[in-house]
Amino acid sequence: MKNIFNTVVIVACLATAFIFYLFIMGAPSGFNDPMVKHEPKPGNVMATIYTGGPLVGLLLSFILMSVVYTVERSLTIRKARGTRSPEDFTHSITKTLANGDLDAALAQCDEQRGSLANVLRSAILRFKAVESDSQFADSQKLSEVQRAIDEELNLETPLLEKNLVMLSTIASISTMVGLLGTTIGMIKAFQALAMSGTVSATQLSLGISEALYNTAGGLIGAIICITMYNYFTTVVDGFVYNIDEAILSVTEIFTTRIKK
Repeated sequence: MKNIFNTVVIVACLATAFIFYLFIMGAPSGFNDPMVKHEPKPGNVMATIYTGGPLVGLLLSFILMSVVYTVERSLTIRKARGTRSPEDFTHSITKTLANGDLDAALAQCDEQRGSLANVLRSAILRFKAVESDSQFADSQKLSEVQRAIDEELNLETPLLEKNLVMLSTIASISTMVGLLGTTIGMIKAFQALAMSGTVSATQLSLGISEALYNTAGGLIGAIICITMYNYFTTVVDGFVYNIDEAILSVTEIFTTRIKK
């Protein structure tokens, strides 16, 4: 499912970006020479950026991908946090468990939803199943609870970190493509100068504009991706820390209850 989602996002962003590049930015009405599209009309920003060359379309797709993955991560992490803040939920459920009401704690997990609630719910269910089972020693009961926690964490943690690697990858590729466009633009500028033997303002400006617009596009894509990658990494680390704190509190409550 993850690979399908990423494939759909990449294809859709590429298609959208190049359609925008070819038919909107490259609309003939934006140029003084609509057939060759080398001279954008004064003040037409879209047509001016179009002269940066085909790599502009690729860079636009990277920027669009960065926006899509930012929105996707924001929605996913917001859903994983549940209906209340993790801190409030942890305080509430530990208070309920300390009072010995496992069923009420499970009801709170069902109401909260999200990754933290799923982990604690699996721990409570497993503890409820083994608490009165004479086949398990006290240490084994706690081991069973920990095993249930570990299994649920192995399911929840990848969901929190999913697609972060896409943001870091796009940041790297966007920078490299921008640099490639810059190099190509400068090569064209100096080729035009070498072939004509004189300074052709039009050809020189076309090459320089291609270089600069690709540089700008690559930097914009990289800045968005790096910023959001660092932000989401910080958020996920904080959330995982909250989960670990909640697990420790719940485990202590279960330990105390078993030893009574």
